[in-house]
Amino acid sequence: MATPLIAMVAGEASGDFLGGHLIEALKSRLPGARYAGIGGPKMESAGFDSWFPMEKLAVRGYVEVLRHYPEIIGIRRRLRRRMLAEKPALFVGIDAPDFNLDLEACLKRSGIPTVHYVSPSIWAWRGARLGRIARAVDQMLVLFPFEVALYRQANIPVAYVGHPLADAIPLEDSTAAAREQLRLSGERRILALLPGSRQLELRYMAATFVRAAKLAHERLPQAHFLVPLVNRETRSLFEAALYDEGGQDLPLTILFGHAREAIAASDAVLVASGTATLETALYRKPMVITYRMAELTWKIMSRMRYQPYVGLPNIIAGEFIVPELLQDEATPENLAQALVNVHDDPVIGRRLPERLAAIHRSLRQDTAARAADAVLAWLQR
Repeated sequence: MATPLIAMVAGEASGDFLGGHLIEALKSRLPGARYAGIGGPKMESAGFDSWFPMEKLAVRGYVEVLRHYPEIIGIRRRLRRRMLAEKPALFVGIDAPDFNLDLEACLKRSGIPTVHYVSPSIWAWRGARLGRIARAVDQMLVLFPFEVALYRQANIPVAYVGHPLADAIPLEDSTAAAREQLRLSGERRILALLPGSRQLELRYMAATFVRAAKLAHERLPQAHFLVPLVNRETRSLFEAALYDEGGQDLPLTILFGHAREAIAASDAVLVASGTATLETALYRKPMVITYRMAELTWKIMSRMRYQPYVGLPNIIAGEFIVPELLQDEATPENLAQALVNVHDDPVIGRRLPERLAAIHRSLRQDTAARAADAVLAWLQR
């Protein structure tokens, strides 16, 4: 087989993680293949050539996207022209459906096979997307087993590949090892705060997280807080909120990265809705899921929502196994009380890890190898 160009687009950190693993799985089977498009540091470290900064696509919410719409459309237009000129053997859109689906539809019409890796949240927000997906995608790779039936009913080729986080995170308890790595006393109560990976999320949630931490500390004075943040910008936003809300005296450690270590070391976690909720579940930790966004964005999304939960642990379980406090309910008082409750409740401490361990086992499928198999099948056609 000639060494092909495999084009990819990832729009945020979780997609970059998936893309990096996929490239590494493909490299041993396709020596000399080129990988290019839009990706982040993990994909680039695997040999990917990113033609545009991934950060430009990491915008969430209708109001926020409108503000950046001209720039995003311009990037997609230039990317489409370049891909049509270079004719990749295959395009893999990694999540980022609002950006990727239109691009995929154009490439598919031009005879370039398209694989979409990570289903849009049609089971939570936008089931009407299925027709659009069918026009854009030759095959969908899904991370969760319950998604397969949705695509089969719509006659869209689908493969369940599991979730790479379930492969990467050990099934065994790693609390002691994480605390040792972070040099934390085994006698302290550790509470992890994960207010998000995007700057926009920090703008909406950092102050609320700081206030909640102050209230939780009043009730758990022995607690120490860990706050993993992904870059200098998000750290600056959180530190500004810490100063503005008078939280400088909190027993709190800000980490550059190390989110998994912070989760693993914790007794309970306050976490913004997103992939971090799944990481918290895979480490079998009690958690409170929260989220805040622009009010107009929330109203629009709430009208399209047709499940009672938005957190991945609850969606996978099919019921509320961890609390969710969203938008107007996400007050510092409510969040602090919920965090103390999940920390103190012995029933949660006994039963929740068993439920989360079952989720972990169901998602542990050697995802990168399965995704690579699906990609190779298209390249061999």
